[in-house]
Amino acid sequence: MVTTTTAPLCSARTATFEPKVYVLHENPEWFPPFEAAFRSQGVPFEDVPLVGGSVDLDAEPAPGVYYSRLSASAHTRGHDRTKEYTRALFAWLEGWGRRVVGGSNVIELEVSKVAQHELLRRNGFDVPRTVAVFGRDGLCARARELRTPFITKHNQGGKGLGVRRFESYDDFDAYFASPEFEEPADDITLLQEFLVSAEPFVTRAEFVGGRFVYAVRVDTSAGSFELCPADACEIPDVVPFALREEVTADHPLIRRYEELLRTAGIEIAGIEFLETVDGRTVTYDINTNTNYNPAVEAVAPRSGPGEIARYLGGLLNGG
Repeated sequence: MVTTTTAPLCSARTATFEPKVYVLHENPEWFPPFEAAFRSQGVPFEDVPLVGGSVDLDAEPAPGVYYSRLSASAHTRGHDRTKEYTRALFAWLEGWGRRVVGGSNVIELEVSKVAQHELLRRNGFDVPRTVAVFGRDGLCARARELRTPFITKHNQGGKGLGVRRFESYDDFDAYFASPEFEEPADDITLLQEFLVSAEPFVTRAEFVGGRFVYAVRVDTSAGSFELCPADACEIPDVVPFALREEVTADHPLIRRYEELLRTAGIEIAGIEFLETVDGRTVTYDINTNTNYNPAVEAVAPRSGPGEIARYLGGLLNGG
């Protein structure tokens, strides 16, 4: 059996369960838009927190579609082991042949910007120059391989974790030696070139079922690296989000992203890119635990959570 704070995921040997969508996550603050979408479309679902519990590995999982919302920032909410719980749970689900959206191959991308970088690079996308440093040794020396200014990131990121800009190597040395230095959850720090945008915004393109939904313009003029679009993350007057209407499904970059998602087996994602002052279009992030901004949702031609509910409902019904 699986024991969680909700109903079990295992089929009891003497019981039957109607198929439903199981939403696996660890942050209830992000769940309401998805719950509303499931209810409005009549898709049966169950909310399953990934914060503990147990699994009888010899028991068959309940029938249905399993949707992962594992977040790379789970450890910032006291859920340090959610990543490991999810890996184990998905090994069990996939071993029994259950349909998992955002399964084992996808969660490894969610929790590793190195994996994202390599997926993008080997598929021909322009990516930022990046050095991954394991542990603390060598950080200051490797930083000197990049031009100033440069930025740092956490490999297991989300919410702008560990993202800081440094104007000089001395500034970085001082930060590294200070109590302010942020230790990454997986002990991997990324040193990355600082990209100067042609205009003060980045773009996040949203995809469901591997198909484009809409693009969001994220204003970066205030210098913030906190780009989480969810209502729960919103910082008033700091990172406003707006629909970027000129980016459509026919845009060549969007077509390339759709092909990337198809070949990588990623069904739901938000991909972020930046158009630089020197004419580059640089892709730097793949979010497989994507959230949606309510202000953008209010004017978008299609709803992100609505498309997810429709897509998962179609899978549940054999589509």
